[in-house]
Amino acid sequence: MKSGATQTSLLPVLLIEDEPAVMAYVRAALERSGYQVVCAENGVDGLRQLESREFLGVVSDMRTPGGVDGADVHAWVLQHRPDLAAHIVFITGDIANEDTVDTLRRTGAPCVEKPFRVQQFISVVEQTIGRQSRVQVNE
Repeated sequence: MKSGATQTSLLPVLLIEDEPAVMAYVRAALERSGYQVVCAENGVDGLRQLESREFLGVVSDMRTPGGVDGADVHAWVLQHRPDLAAHIVFITGDIANEDTVDTLRRTGAPCVEKPFRVQQFISVVEQTIGRQSRVQVNE
């Protein structure tokens, strides 16, 4: 493309999930619904992605290995990317865990409990993150 040309691109959703089967399932659901997806296998990788590029929103497992969990990702977003704070959806298989309950109460972020139906999940994503938005990229 010539210098100065404008290109339209879609912002992706960041998916933070450490279980490969769940990541594949969630990614496929998002992509079938028109979202572009960037995956991170843990919170540390997720934070690296958040530091380096723009996202429409974040879907994060509550509990991931590596010392950075969903609550930590949310806290980082509040401090460094406040524009995304209202665009986070948590997923978890452990909704009864005290730490999970505390995080959800504190953040106000929606949480979809695993296992979930695709339409239920996509409905929460659309309400929280929104639809794909096009951004202008000048080259």
